Amino acid sequence: MQVLSIDTVMVIKILTIVAFLAIVISLGSALFHIVKHKEDADSQKTARALTVRIGLSLALFILLFLAYATGLIEPHGIGARMHANQNPPAASPSP
Repeated sequence: MQVLSIDTVMVIKILTIVAFLAIVISLGSALFHIVKHKEDADSQKTARALTVRIGLSLALFILLFLAYATGLIEPHGIGARMHANQNPPAASPSP
């Protein structure tokens, strides 16, 4: 495994947080246009906001997949511990 600088890991984390915030803002914009305005022009704004959210979600998924595939991020926490416990090391035969 390659040694990564902290800067690279921080960039991935910052991009992930920014993408999540943009997704939430896009959802909020769509909700605003649905609730506040019920005109045809605003329904196009709602559709555009939801399309942007789908694009951002897809971009975030691809970013995380590529970061995992290249080793920039590694799983940790509950899922990684559960996976580690499923494959216990084989016992060596005693002499």
